[in-house]
Amino acid sequence: MKRSWLTYIALALMIAAPLRAQTIGQNKSAGASEVFTLAVRSQLVVEAVTVKDKNGKSVQGLTAGDFTLTENGVEQKIRFCEHQTLPATAEPLPATPAKDESITIYKRLGRTQLAPEQPESLRYKDRRLLALYFDMSAMPPGDQLRALAAAEKFVRTQMTSVDLVSILRYQGGSVDVLQDFTADRNRLLSILETLVIGEGQGSADSIDDASSADTGAAFGQDDSEFNVFNTDRQLAALQTAAHMLGGLNEKKSLIYFASGLRLNGTDNEAQLHATVDAAIRAGVSFWPIDARGLVASAPLGDATQGSPGNEGMYSGTAAQANTANFQRSQDTIFSLAGDTGGKALLDYNDLTRGIVNAQQSISDYYILGYYATNTTLDGRFRKIKVTVNQPADAKLEYRPGYYAGKEFGKFNSTEKERQLEDALMLEDPVTDLTVAMEINYFQLNRAEYFVPIVVKIPGRELALAKKGGAEHTLIDFVGEVKDTYGNNTVSNVRDNVNIKLSDATAAELAKRPIEYESGFTLLPGKYTIKFLARDDETGRIGTFQTNFVIPNLNKEIQYVPISSVVLSGQRVDLKDSLYDAMKGKDAAKAVAANPLIANGRELVPSVTRVFTKGRELYVYLQAYDERIGQPAPVSQSFVAYVSFYRDHVKVFETQPLAVTPVATGRLAIAPLDFNIGVSQLQAGKYDCQVTILDPAHGKATFWQASLALSQ
Repeated sequence: MKRSWLTYIALALMIAAPLRAQTIGQNKSAGASEVFTLAVRSQLVVEAVTVKDKNGKSVQGLTAGDFTLTENGVEQKIRFCEHQTLPATAEPLPATPAKDESITIYKRLGRTQLAPEQPESLRYKDRRLLALYFDMSAMPPGDQLRALAAAEKFVRTQMTSVDLVSILRYQGGSVDVLQDFTADRNRLLSILETLVIGEGQGSADSIDDASSADTGAAFGQDDSEFNVFNTDRQLAALQTAAHMLGGLNEKKSLIYFASGLRLNGTDNEAQLHATVDAAIRAGVSFWPIDARGLVASAPLGDATQGSPGNEGMYSGTAAQANTANFQRSQDTIFSLAGDTGGKALLDYNDLTRGIVNAQQSISDYYILGYYATNTTLDGRFRKIKVTVNQPADAKLEYRPGYYAGKEFGKFNSTEKERQLEDALMLEDPVTDLTVAMEINYFQLNRAEYFVPIVVKIPGRELALAKKGGAEHTLIDFVGEVKDTYGNNTVSNVRDNVNIKLSDATAAELAKRPIEYESGFTLLPGKYTIKFLARDDETGRIGTFQTNFVIPNLNKEIQYVPISSVVLSGQRVDLKDSLYDAMKGKDAAKAVAANPLIANGRELVPSVTRVFTKGRELYVYLQAYDERIGQPAPVSQSFVAYVSFYRDHVKVFETQPLAVTPVATGRLAIAPLDFNIGVSQLQAGKYDCQVTILDPAHGKATFWQASLALSQ
């Protein structure tokens, strides 16, 4: 009688509720076959050489036979020689008004990588590549205005038919590519005009010397560590931009708009050298432009800061410190230009002149290419020497050398972190490792949702190493969750796990996956998650990226609000989860945050949805009852049951489960947990349906997903 009553309610409602299946997937096709690859190691080195005679005129008509090139004293065979001739005084493009484009255009185009140069592509042949790079983090609004105005003036009146310009912006800790290399002036102008003045600030150094303003505040901690970190971030961003440009073989000029860049003693020298090395390796020359222009500084500082208010005002140390800080901020960008073959524009109000200098520096050069005879990937600097047979008095300008590639096993800790950062920025995922992921969501309160993620990596794809007499495998994890536009990072995770295995469990690793669990607290909305896993023995990386949605269950009035539905084939004790990367972390925090952990046992979601008949099938979800403006009710119960269909015919159904919700403030949560024996079912594919009824309010929700049973 009770069963008939429930059936009557379900039939009377006749509502096909929208499916709220959790996000699952993997970065490789499930049935993809293994492909065996024969690899041949070779390294193509491309060198741009400018040849001028004693009068400073470019030498024309040279071929590969006219050059002699050595690497570390060993002569190399030049495979190709291409002459690039770019007119330095070409007629500017006709002036046309900018199109009326939406202010959101640069947000739509913003990404983290430049398009790489395709093999045998002629897109960049006889083209001049200029990258406009705006450091918005440390430029005050006045300097930002001058920098953008100079860029607009160049694009409108001085950009020639052979110029390709890209726009990059640094703010908020990331380098955004607002526009790839293009000759479309209207598109470039629309992006420059929609950049918001004053955005991205907050990274300016805090001066703590005799020239600093007296604010009357109590004595606080030293800001020097913040300054060191901030300068390192600015230099690292330049390094990232140089790395992006390294995928193009032609000469590249990066025009760097900034309000100076001040080093903090010797603390930033390591990152400065790394940035210069990356630019040399990528064939990029920096052309810094001091956006402050010609500055007539007051001895004790301008009106943007208060009076020093100390004895330095009278002894002259405040004025001396103020001048020294300004000069040091210019010394750094002067060094960046000199070490990479560019030239800094300092103390000059026409900032456009700095772009023109970079433009005119690339007019006539030869591109030489050779395959290095030394194929050792040791990461060392290799010195290049180029000579020309005739004319004998020719003056050559070229990159003095490059850094060879390096095998992963020889990476230091900094280089390993850099590899993960670069892989995270790539638009195309790396799929050396198979990574499967399941994303669920559970409501915590009326505003927030807990989003647990489960990542699985086949153990057979991981390398084992001996350490301390035992087998072990080390895995690095890094991931980030961004909003729907991809501009703001909402949450991130960085972890590395060293899993030690006994002889018995090491043998099982080939049959069982490594599982990693983490979680985020998010608001309702649309998000993108990108997650990387790296085998720290081989350097192989797997990337998983997908979009997911956290619904706003507060607005659900037609159906019963429910969480994700988790299907699982195993519930294990936390102490027995040998391959769980979260093992060893604070168990109390895990239990409190993750609803899949209860009473010391963990429900492990099945990403593949394939289950064994000999084991129980677990189905878990939560139903919610919300009342605005009054306490959550606890008197009525939710009723739920699970059905299995095969070829649209019901073959199995569980007994109804009634659960009374537990009030937590203005939200009542009813956990619905099913343990289902499936041994009586035949092997094959099924449709699993979960039906949730709310008899008190006449509402229901139906959830469906496909699964498979194996012997």
